[in-house]
Amino acid sequence: MTDAGVAEPGSGVLPADFLDYLQHARVQQRLSARTLQLYTEGLTRLQGLLAAAGVPLRALGLAQARRFAAQLHREGLGAKTIALQLSVWRSAYRWLGQQGRVVLNPFDGLRAPKAPKPLPKALGVDDAVALASFESGDAQDPALEARDRAIVELLYGAGLRSAELLGLDVQAGAQAAGWLDLQAGEVHVLGKGHKRRSTPIGHAAAQALQAWLRLRPQLASPGEPALFVGARGARLSGSTLRAMLAQRAIAAGSPAHVHPHMLRHSFASHLLQSSGDLRAVQELLGHAHITTTQVYTQLDLQHLARVYDAAHPRAKK
Repeated sequence: MTDAGVAEPGSGVLPADFLDYLQHARVQQRLSARTLQLYTEGLTRLQGLLAAAGVPLRALGLAQARRFAAQLHREGLGAKTIALQLSVWRSAYRWLGQQGRVVLNPFDGLRAPKAPKPLPKALGVDDAVALASFESGDAQDPALEARDRAIVELLYGAGLRSAELLGLDVQAGAQAAGWLDLQAGEVHVLGKGHKRRSTPIGHAAAQALQAWLRLRPQLASPGEPALFVGARGARLSGSTLRAMLAQRAIAAGSPAHVHPHMLRHSFASHLLQSSGDLRAVQELLGHAHITTTQVYTQLDLQHLARVYDAAHPRAKK
C-alpha cells in the first residue's frame, strides 16, 4: 500500500482513507450493519474504478468523477442504485475534505438520473366490472353486504380517493367534508388542497347506494352523519375499508391485490380509453395539473399495445 493510502490493483484491500471513513461511519455516525455493508460495497466499487483508471484516491478530479458516474450508467444500473453509489462516494469525500486529506469533493453536484415513476396499477375493464357487480352469496349481514357493494361501486364509478369516500356524510351540513346528493346523481367531496369538486356517480352506483341507505339504520349509531359506517355504528375507518376491499376482491376472483386507489386508477384509465378526453378526466379526478393525469395516457398506450400484439397478424412471432 502506498503512502497516499491507495491499495494496489487487485489486492482486494480498501485504501486506508476509505477504511478510516468507514470506521468513522460505524463509531461516530453509528450506522447499522446493513448500511455499513452498502457503504463498503460502494467504496469497493469506487476503488475498482480508481485502480482501473490509475488515479490515486486523493487526486480524483471533477472530470474523472463524471466519467465514473457515466460508467455506472453504462453498466446498466438502476437510478436508485446509482443514487446510492454517488451518495456514498460524496459522503466519503466530504469527510476526507473535513479531515484535510483532499482539497475538493469531486462528487459534489453530481446527481443520479431521476427514477421513473411506476405506472399506477389498474384492473382490466372486465375485472373491474366483475368486482363492482359481485354479490356475496354467503353474506351473514345483508346490511354489510349492501354497504360493501355500494363502496366498490362508488370507488370505481366516481374515481374517489379513499379519504374522500370515508369523509362523505349522508347529507350536506356545516361540518360535512363531503356529502351525497342522490337526486342530482352526484357526490360533493373535499379533495387534496381542500378543493371541493362534484362528481357524477352513475346509475349502477346510485342503485347500490339506495340499497345501502335502506339498510344503513341497522348499523349506524343514532345521530351518526357518516354515509359509510362500520359494524359498531361509527364512521368507517381506512384500515377496515382496505381489508374489506382486499377480501372482496379475492372472493370475486380478482387477478390482483386490490386496494382503494386501484379502483380510482381503473376509473381514470377506463374512462380515458373510452373517451380520450384528458381534460374531462382531470376534472373528474380533481387533479390540479394536467401532467398528473397524463400518466393514464401511458396506461392507455399499454392497453393498445396489448391489443395490437394479440390481434395484428404482423405482430405475432
